[in-house]
Amino acid sequence: MPLIVSGADDRQVKIWRMNESKAWEVDTCRGHYNNVSCAVFHPRQELILSNSEDKSIRVWDMSKRTGVQTFRRDHDRFWVLAAHPNLNLFAAGHDGGMIVFKLERERPAYAVHGNMLHYVKDRFLRQLDFNSSKDVAVMQLRSGSKFPVFNMSYNPAENAVLLCTRASNLENSTYDLYTIPKDADSQNPDAPEGKRSSGLTAVWVARNRFAVLDRMHSLLIKNLKNEITKKVQVPNCDEIFYAGTGSLLLRDAESITLFDVQQKRTLASVKISKVKYVIWSADMSHVALLAKHAIVICNRKLEALCNIHENIRVKSGAWDESGVFIYTTSNHIKYAVTTG
Repeated sequence: MPLIVSGADDRQVKIWRMNESKAWEVDTCRGHYNNVSCAVFHPRQELILSNSEDKSIRVWDMSKRTGVQTFRRDHDRFWVLAAHPNLNLFAAGHDGGMIVFKLERERPAYAVHGNMLHYVKDRFLRQLDFNSSKDVAVMQLRSGSKFPVFNMSYNPAENAVLLCTRASNLENSTYDLYTIPKDADSQNPDAPEGKRSSGLTAVWVARNRFAVLDRMHSLLIKNLKNEITKKVQVPNCDEIFYAGTGSLLLRDAESITLFDVQQKRTLASVKISKVKYVIWSADMSHVALLAKHAIVICNRKLEALCNIHENIRVKSGAWDESGVFIYTTSNHIKYAVTTG
């Protein structure tokens, strides 16, 4: 479009329309509280990024002219901004150096069962067969959320999935319950009617039951019709993870707790702060708990077998069939044996 974006010492970001002879102001984005240093269009989305001597970077929705994200520094004024031409990356220079950042999480939601990987890409649920490398779209997802799908819980018995979407305001998070169509036409996949409800996370706990951590941080058990069958009192937690039939792992700031949903009681607990990912071995005999800079490997009873600390970010992990845990950091692939 014939648009120009500008920033100025009046603290405003302005959008101008232009033709061959002149330009005229069409919109103003207000929010910076010092001189605007730089403003750029997002290469692929209807967004504008700006930064300022107020020590902030702001992201604006072009259609609504409202701020959608703000990044702040404590002591450094921002001066310049650049957008990568085809990756989801931006760079900003400030008094003390520069930062490279991205606006949204790019890790796809996925679930592995046997030799099948289900994952979400471009509003489709796709299925990859590890044996044949066949990769097909099995269904189209209902739209209506501007946030990408955050995680997935797969139920092989019913061929059903729970897809959880995290909103920037966590309380607005939702999940969708879908039954995957039996005979999918991969050229033109069905868009089955999913059931959507609010909730931070939804995880299968049995063939026909799943658990939902709601925004009040209480636990609901629901059936395949998405109806509540019971409410369970749980210790204080802000996230739930799969732990096999009838069990869940509950996360709080400092630990992970193994909780029996049927008996409604805590079975064990292990100290590790701010766990991001939980990875069970295929036979459920071991579990790896991944935090930003730490990994704790435990047995089925949640007894810690080894602790690993990394100076750089731990990103992901997977179990080898021989019982070795393979994991990635920002710049290495590493492995750990359960004896430490």
